[in-house]
Amino acid sequence: MPAAPAANMSPPIVLTFAASDPTGGAGLQADILTLASLGCHPLSVVTAITVQDTAGVEGVLPLDADWVADQARALLEDMPVAAFKLGMLGSVEIIAAIAEVISDYPEIPVILDPVLASGRGDQFADEQMIEAMIGLLLPQTTLLTPNSLEARRLAQEIGEAGGDTDLEPGLAGCAHRLINAGCEYVLITGTHEGTPQVVNTLYGSHGTVRTDRWDRLPGSYHGSGCTLASAIAAHFASGVNVADAVMAAQEYTWRTLAAGFRPGMGQFIPDRMFWSREEDDDADEI
Repeated sequence: MPAAPAANMSPPIVLTFAASDPTGGAGLQADILTLASLGCHPLSVVTAITVQDTAGVEGVLPLDADWVADQARALLEDMPVAAFKLGMLGSVEIIAAIAEVISDYPEIPVILDPVLASGRGDQFADEQMIEAMIGLLLPQTTLLTPNSLEARRLAQEIGEAGGDTDLEPGLAGCAHRLINAGCEYVLITGTHEGTPQVVNTLYGSHGTVRTDRWDRLPGSYHGSGCTLASAIAAHFASGVNVADAVMAAQEYTWRTLAAGFRPGMGQFIPDRMFWSREEDDDADEI
């Protein structure tokens, strides 16, 4: 009788906490697609279910916080996780539950995408949730990935709580406040700024680590932030250093947007599997 084949090596494993997006454009589905596209095995913890289409979000139903924690602990006790990615979390109780879970794994890097609102402006986080993010998650965050609007909102909350008289700091000042609140690194993306190119800047405790500029693409995209944060998590899980992971993730995200498609009546969706269609095109030409 032939010997059983040796078990194959597992790809890097990333655990994502996020809300389900039935369109596949953002949220849990976007994370899974991105992580798989970049060679990782995605584990997923559902934080909320949503009613939405490509035009906007009509409803959010957060899960019970104990269910969120139980999902995560069952996975963590079974498989070795190389990175955590946090997206839309749903409630103060869920934020507290996740903070408690990840505190038991301080060696695992945490990438936090602070999803405060949808592209249409649907609000996902109230003041209590923002306070919980700042107090419970930022001190455990390896890399925070806010867009410029989110960075300003978080920094304003930190400033008001700390009695800072500068209520509208520049983006560098926002990053400084966020790092002082506990983050190791902050990547502020400039999609919402009125600049000819999209300017993304990575900050660390000693200031700017790198600044990257990307051609501004036409159209509005659903899930670009989820894609970027998940791509960074994938590179972290593969052992890439922070600056290189941020650069590689930006390049991947830009290419998903450039190949984006509009399946419905609302926003474009990034094509996280663009490379597979490029390979098909190359094969057809042979």
